[in-house]
Amino acid sequence: MIHDYTQASFSHVRAIAGKPARDATTMEGWQGLSAAVVDQIASDWFKTAATYDKGRRQHYFSAEFLMGRALLNNLSNLGLLEKAEETARQFGHELSDILEQEPDAALGNGGLGRLAACFLDSCATQDLPVVGYGILYRYGLFKQLFEHGFQTEHPDPWMEEGYPFVIRHEEGERLVTYADLKVRAIPYDMPITGYSTNNVNTLRLWRAEPVREFDYDAFNSQRFTEAIVERERTNDISRVLYPNDTTYEGKLLRVRQQYFFVSASLQDIVENYVTHHGTDFSDFAQYNCIQLNDTHPVLAIPELMRLLMDEHGLGWEETWKIVSETFAYTNHTVLAEALETWEISIFDRLFPRIMEIVWEIDRRFRDEMRERGLDHDRIEYMAPVSHGRVHMAWIACYASYSINGVAALHTEIIKRETLGEWHELWPEKFNNKTNGVTPRRWLNQCNPRLAALLTEVTGSDEWVRDLDLLKNYEDAGNDELYDRLNAIKHANKVDFAAWMKQRQDVDINPEAIFDVQIKRLHEYKRQLMNIFYVLDLYFRIKDNPSLKVPPRVFIFGAKAAPGYFRAKAIIKLINEVACLVNNDPDTNDLLNVVFVENYNVSPAERIIPAADISEQISTAGKEASGTSNMKFMMNGALTLGTLDGANVEILDSVGHDNAYIFGAKEEELPELRKTYNPHDAYETVPGLKRVIDSMTDGTLNDEDSGMFADLVNSLFHPQGADPADVYYVLGDFDAYRTARDKMANDYADRKQWAKMCWKNIVESGRFSSDRTIRDYANEVWKVEPTAI
Repeated sequence: MIHDYTQASFSHVRAIAGKPARDATTMEGWQGLSAAVVDQIASDWFKTAATYDKGRRQHYFSAEFLMGRALLNNLSNLGLLEKAEETARQFGHELSDILEQEPDAALGNGGLGRLAACFLDSCATQDLPVVGYGILYRYGLFKQLFEHGFQTEHPDPWMEEGYPFVIRHEEGERLVTYADLKVRAIPYDMPITGYSTNNVNTLRLWRAEPVREFDYDAFNSQRFTEAIVERERTNDISRVLYPNDTTYEGKLLRVRQQYFFVSASLQDIVENYVTHHGTDFSDFAQYNCIQLNDTHPVLAIPELMRLLMDEHGLGWEETWKIVSETFAYTNHTVLAEALETWEISIFDRLFPRIMEIVWEIDRRFRDEMRERGLDHDRIEYMAPVSHGRVHMAWIACYASYSINGVAALHTEIIKRETLGEWHELWPEKFNNKTNGVTPRRWLNQCNPRLAALLTEVTGSDEWVRDLDLLKNYEDAGNDELYDRLNAIKHANKVDFAAWMKQRQDVDINPEAIFDVQIKRLHEYKRQLMNIFYVLDLYFRIKDNPSLKVPPRVFIFGAKAAPGYFRAKAIIKLINEVACLVNNDPDTNDLLNVVFVENYNVSPAERIIPAADISEQISTAGKEASGTSNMKFMMNGALTLGTLDGANVEILDSVGHDNAYIFGAKEEELPELRKTYNPHDAYETVPGLKRVIDSMTDGTLNDEDSGMFADLVNSLFHPQGADPADVYYVLGDFDAYRTARDKMANDYADRKQWAKMCWKNIVESGRFSSDRTIRDYANEVWKVEPTAI
C-alpha cells in the first residue's frame, strides 16, 4: 500500500464533499473512506488482473452476487480497521456511524447469491485466479416494506448516491446483439480483497446501455415517448434482478438478461485469450474454465459455440470439444420440475442463431443416445429441446465436464433422481462440493467479541484464514470459557435489541431465547410450520397461565418473490400472529414475534451473532444445502432441523448431543406418503386443529384477501399435481413441537448449553467456503494459487 490511508481519506472526502473533511456528512465520510480503500489497493488490483490474464483462469458465472456492505469487509481484510476508526474521529464522526451509511449492494436475492459472494472472498484469500461475472442491477430484487402486514415491493436504488467500490471501464465495452435490439454492455469492476494477502480479485458486472441514447428526430417532433423507447428497453435488461416472469413479456426479459451477461462475459474471455495466446483455440480450455452457478448462465454454452464458429471460423467438432472441456455446472435444486426451461418461441424471437445452435446440439444428442441404445421415451425426456421447450439443465449436463451438487445428501438425490438419467450415462461427471461460508464476514467481521475470544484461545488470528484450526481447541472448553461465551451472546443480543428498537421501534427482551429463521420465503422451507408452533404455544399459555415457559423471541427474516402468492400469504400470517401475541398482556412478557423488514446481508450480520437457535426445518430432501445453518453454527447457535441439506453434515460433525434433529427422513417420506392424510393430523395432534382453525375463524385477519383460506386449502386438498400438504407440515408438526419444547427447556442449563455451542464453533471449519473452494480448485477448476 503506497499512500497513508488517513491522508488519502482526507483528500477523497474533501474532493467528494467540496468542503473540509471535518465539515463533511457521514455519507460523504463513507464515500471518502471507501474511495481511499480503492486508492490503497489500486496498484495491487491492476497487478493481480494482469498476472491472472496470462495464465489459467476460472470464471464464475452467476446471475446474482449478494455481496453485502463492502467498506468494513475491506478494512478488516486489509488490516486498516483501527486506522479507519482514528481517521473517522478526526472527521468528527465514529466509524460505526459512517459504516451505517453504506447501502447493501442489491446484486442478489438469497443463498445462491450469498454463496457466490463467499466464494469470491475465499478465492481472493487463497490467491486463486478467479473472476466473477454478473449483472450490475440498478435496483436489485426489491426493497421490502410491510403495509398492514402485507409485503409490498419498492425499488432499491442502492447506487443513487454513488458507490465507490464499482469502477466503470468504458474501454471494455462489448456489443450484445439480439434479433430486435443491439445493446452496449459496459463493465463495472468491483475489487474483491482477501484476508492478509496482496492479491485483489475482480467481480465484473455488466450494465446495459443503449447504442443511441435517444431518438433526437422523434424528440424534436414532440414524439417524446417514442424518443426514449429503445433506451428504456435497453435499461430494463439491467434494471432489476429476476423480473416477474409470470407473463410472456417477463420471460422474454429474463432470457434477455441471461444472454446479455453471458455474451458480454464470453466476449471478454475470448478477447483475453486471443491477446495472450493467439487465434489458435486448441488450448482455450487449458487456460479457461467456466463454472455455471445454476442454470441462469447456461446460454453461455451455445453462445461460446457461436463466437468460436461464427466469429473465429472453427468447425462444429472442434468447437464442441472446447466447450465440453470448458464448462462445469453446479446444480442447486432437487426438484426436476423446478429446473429452468423456456419456450422455443422466446429463443426464436430474441436470437434465432442461438436457437439454430441449440437445435443442432439437440440433433446430435439424439443421434448419440440412439447409438447408445436408449429408447425413444428416455431420449425425449433428456433431449435439450422437447415438448416445445428448451431445457437449460439438460444442455448443461450434456456439455459440462463436471456436474456437482452442494451437499452430500443433495448430490446423492440428484444422482439418484433429479439428474439420474445423466448419472447413469456419465457417472464420472458427478461430484459433491458441500457449500461453505466465509469466516471473514460471518465470524471475524460480524461477531468481533467472539472473534477476539477465538484469537485469545488459539494464540493468533490464523484461524481467520484456516478455520479448521479451531478443531484443535475443543478441549479448551471449561467453565470460565463457557461463562465468557454466554456473556458474549448476551452482549450481542443487547446490541441486536437496540438495533431493532432504532430500526423498527420494536422492543425485544435480551434475556429471552432468540429463536431465528432467516431465509428466502418458500413453502418447502416451512416458515408456516414455525409460525404454527408459535401460535400453538400462545394458545397453550392462554389455556394454562401457570405453564412454565422460558421467555422466547421468535425472529423471522424473509422476502417472497413478488408473484408467489402463497409465500406472501405466509408473511401476512406471521405478521398477524405477531400482532396477536405481542399485544396480549397475558403473553407479551414471555413471547415476542419479530419480523425483520427488508432482510438482507446487513441485518443478517446483526441477527446471526445474537441467535441461540437456528431453525433449519425444510422438508427432508427439498433443501439442496442451505448456508444460514453454517453461519449460525459458526457463531454458536444450535441447529433445530430436519435431516436435510447440509444439516446432515452438521450433525455428522457435532453429534446428536449437540443438535436437535426431528421429522421424517428423506428416505422415509415416499412410504409415509402412501397412507398420509393431513386430516388425521389435524384431528389427532393436540392443539393443531385450533391453530389451523384460527386462520379462518376470525382470530387472525387476512383482510378479505383470501390468503389464509388458500393456505388452509393447500394443507387439505391436492394442488394440481401436488398432493395435499405437499411439504408435510402437519405430518412433522408433532415431532417439531416436541424437539422445540425440549430445546427451550435445555436452554436453562447455561453451562451445558455453552458447551454445546463451543462444540458447534470448533467444528465449523468443515463449513468454511475456503474448504469448498479448495475442493473446486483442486478437483474441478485445476487452478493453482497465484500470489502477486
